[in-house]
Amino acid sequence: MNPISKQFSSIEQVTGQYLKQKNVTSPSKTSDVSFEDVLRQQQQLKFSKHASQRLESRNISLSEEQNARLEDGVEQAHAKGIKDSLVLVDSLAFIVNVPSKTVVTAMDQTETQSNTFTNIDGAVIM
Repeated sequence: MNPISKQFSSIEQVTGQYLKQKNVTSPSKTSDVSFEDVLRQQQQLKFSKHASQRLESRNISLSEEQNARLEDGVEQAHAKGIKDSLVLVDSLAFIVNVPSKTVVTAMDQTETQSNTFTNIDGAVIM
């Protein structure tokens, strides 16, 4: 510091005197999770608490093939720019928030008889 003008003569002096330098080191432990695993996990379809309760209370279980078709339907909706989609898989109907890849609710053919779905901006039939 220059005592006459009470100013710092360089940014390095400020850094050295007032900012504590932290030693940045790379983590010593590497993760066993691959980038592909993390990416796949982020891309998986999620079920909201409400949807999970609906599936359970209505005794709806998805086969692996149906689940894959549901995920494919969500991908198709995403490609078309749909935000909230109805995805029909066999006799099951799912309302899906496409950007978050979250199933909001699920119903079977007995509850879809009214054929009225609200708060959606697109539909995909698988």
